[in-house]
Amino acid sequence: MELSIVDLSRLQFAMTALYHFLFVPLTIGLSILLATMETVYVMTGREVWKRMVKFWGTLFGINFVLGVATGLTMEFQFGMNWAYFSQYVGDVFGAPLAIEGLMAFFLEATFVGLFFFGWDKLSKRQHLAATWAVAMGTNFSALWILIANGWMQHPVGAAFNPDTMRMEVTSFFDVLFNPVAQAKFVHTVSAGYVTAAMFVLGVSCWYMLRGRHLQIAKRSIAIASAFGFAAALSAVVLGDESGYEANLNQKMKLATIEAMWDTEKAPASFNVVAWPDMEKRENVFAIEVPYVMGLIATRSLDTVIPGIKELVEHTKDRIRQGAIAWDALQKIRQDTANVDPEVRETFLQNENSLGYAYLLLPFTDNPLEATTEQVNAAAWSTVPEVWPMFYAFRIMVACGFFFILITAVFFYYSSSGQLELLREKRRWLLHIAVLSIPLPWLACEMGWFVAEYGRQPWIIESMLPTSAAVSSLSVSEVLFTLAGFVVLYSTLLVIEIALMIKYIGIGPDDGEAEVSSPAAAKPAAGPSATVPAE
Repeated sequence: MELSIVDLSRLQFAMTALYHFLFVPLTIGLSILLATMETVYVMTGREVWKRMVKFWGTLFGINFVLGVATGLTMEFQFGMNWAYFSQYVGDVFGAPLAIEGLMAFFLEATFVGLFFFGWDKLSKRQHLAATWAVAMGTNFSALWILIANGWMQHPVGAAFNPDTMRMEVTSFFDVLFNPVAQAKFVHTVSAGYVTAAMFVLGVSCWYMLRGRHLQIAKRSIAIASAFGFAAALSAVVLGDESGYEANLNQKMKLATIEAMWDTEKAPASFNVVAWPDMEKRENVFAIEVPYVMGLIATRSLDTVIPGIKELVEHTKDRIRQGAIAWDALQKIRQDTANVDPEVRETFLQNENSLGYAYLLLPFTDNPLEATTEQVNAAAWSTVPEVWPMFYAFRIMVACGFFFILITAVFFYYSSSGQLELLREKRRWLLHIAVLSIPLPWLACEMGWFVAEYGRQPWIIESMLPTSAAVSSLSVSEVLFTLAGFVVLYSTLLVIEIALMIKYIGIGPDDGEAEVSSPAAAKPAAGPSATVPAE
């Protein structure tokens, strides 16, 4: 297979982004859990909660440092591998990324030091304020990044200037309150909360299996199961909102996720299992549930969801219209100061389809002279590979419902004071929790794959194809940096896992109370067994 600059640049950014997001969700969720635990400590004065914050805070710190290090390289890639994209959207991206750095990242960086080194220098309430500042900074950082990413999915509040060849902000309010960005933010942070809850739950169950650090393990299970159950419910509900927004703004993505080749009568059925055939453009087989997809995606009984084939036909019309805009744009660029008003008017009338003309450039040098075969090929290039989208989405959804189930089970045992019953008679539940630790990361990665791969071939939905956004680099240059990133990131991943395993193995400081107290060795009866008295 011949390697292209576009494919290699996409591969490099995908690799670094997916790797970076191994750290992000745990950082987002664990910061809130730490702040919650410390709030309990300040309110009750019980030292065991302070020891909990310090232990989970150590794991948070390891994850935080490596997350920051891997996130920086992503922004550098905009200039290195996606130069035209950076020039094209610099006016739009500049504000949210700058605010993320000034308002969120600096907030994290400032107060994370106080969190780790301020225990003996700050009062309880001052340290608690620093911990909450870290948590808020972490979540605000995600907000501004997702505002930028949401704009790529649904570009609003900006207009293309043919004289400067750039997108320019027309309404920062629309950029900020982009419904796609807001839906992505709440869904992403909910996924982060689930990730942290499952991590704390799994590690605590590991301690339960070994009879170690039981005071802290039981308290951690109590708070992680309650927090995780609420977060898992939220993630599923808010994920539904993202699907609804996709039906409004990214119909091809939704049709691909559902392997819906033909438009169905409303309400459309939901394909539980299917095997899509890209060559025949049909499903070899499918197990369907009637009406469900229509209800989920449109929240109605009479709204039709267009299939892939109908969307491709619609794309052909947009391509032909875009070719007219592209031709007018070339004339404007020849002499921007003396443009024929009719030419500019022609451009303005067809401007919304300009991006579709760029889809023809891999097939012809002049989109206005494209043949029917070239238009057809360009239109079908807007369809991502269906089967990866179809199954990635279902893996994510299956994980989401599993998280609801397992956190609900542990919340029941915790709230009813029966955690010791798990350790004595139902250890298999503890084993399931431990083995489930990687699943939130799998779900998060599948979610980002659906979001980003499903947008292809667009880097900015319906405005700029990915193929038109890359830098002028050679294949060897991109291969060199890609290999460097693989080696560096693999090394960092090994370090991260080794440090996590080391400090989980060491465990929290149990304190003198747990060592000497008979109550620690023999749990009390009733609800107090959930969180043993100190």
